[in-house]
Amino acid sequence: MRDSLPQLKSKDDLSYWRRVIRAAALCHDIGHLPFSHAAEKELLPDGWDHERLTRKIIDSDHMRPIWDRITPPIRSQDIIKLALGPKKANDLSFADWETILSEIIIGDAFGVDRMDYLLRDSHHVGVAYGHFDHYRLIDTLRLLPAPGDKKGGSHEPALGVEEGGLHSAEALMLARYFMYSQVYFHPVRRIYDIHLKDFLKKWLPSGVFSVEPDEHMKLTDNEVIAGLRESALDGHKEGHIDACVIAKREHFKVLYERNPNDVEINPEAGQSIFGALSAQFGTQYFRRDRYNQRSGAPDFPVRMRNGDAVSSLAVSETLNRVPIVSVDYVFADRSIFSEAEKWLKSNRNEIIQPKLEDENDGST
Repeated sequence: MRDSLPQLKSKDDLSYWRRVIRAAALCHDIGHLPFSHAAEKELLPDGWDHERLTRKIIDSDHMRPIWDRITPPIRSQDIIKLALGPKKANDLSFADWETILSEIIIGDAFGVDRMDYLLRDSHHVGVAYGHFDHYRLIDTLRLLPAPGDKKGGSHEPALGVEEGGLHSAEALMLARYFMYSQVYFHPVRRIYDIHLKDFLKKWLPSGVFSVEPDEHMKLTDNEVIAGLRESALDGHKEGHIDACVIAKREHFKVLYERNPNDVEINPEAGQSIFGALSAQFGTQYFRRDRYNQRSGAPDFPVRMRNGDAVSSLAVSETLNRVPIVSVDYVFADRSIFSEAEKWLKSNRNEIIQPKLEDENDGST
């Protein structure tokens, strides 16, 4: 593997890329909006996400002079590559070396971003779900042939682990699953994201966040919290009702959540229930939150004790069995919750039954 990465043999290259990866690690989330992911999808202009905003800031007039003052200077495009990775910076050309370095920061399997937020969030929330032996995992990281490489093939290098570090990698994936299912997707936490989004749509001057670096950096959690308080205290302010819901802790309550029996009958049972409730009582009284994890455990190489590099999914039953996170909540306003609950109980079976199309529809 070392022979396929000439940068490892050059002290100058190593010195340069160490500086780049430090800068990328510091900047890879610089484009996050206040309260992180809470409202990104609906409160940025079409085609924008926090990665694209991160890229714009790294390459802005604010940051380029910083990169130029470093001795020797570092290229903003190299920082962007490592901070965003090939998927988000897909218009840039990545060498194997650059792909590996980006994986160190943002990789699904061993990215320090994931390691950091799991450990930090579990500490501040006061739960043990996010803990895993990150020291052991880091100590056993190796450059190995990517899963699927055959003898005599290209032997594309990838980040993997020694066999002795596999359990630590499994613990990381389990920590992620438990943190997502027990903390990040806890219904009370999720509904406050929705209430915050509703407030911001009305409070922001144009209904979305600015993507200009100057304006982006002026607006932090502090400014939003101050705006929430101001709107909650003044009935004439934009977003007053939504701000009051948050300030008074009168969030909508869970009326329905994903049920495997319902999903077996109707994969979109949550949508059917949300639609029926909205039609019966009014859309303003209900909110829906749907999330389905797109992929399972990552496939990375593991070096066995005999020297062979094999796929993690071939040697780990645990990784193959880590559940997919899937939630589907319907929330109801407290003012109508009891009435809606009774109505749903009486009509639930009929609502979740998928409507069959008339066999004669479209016939001639």
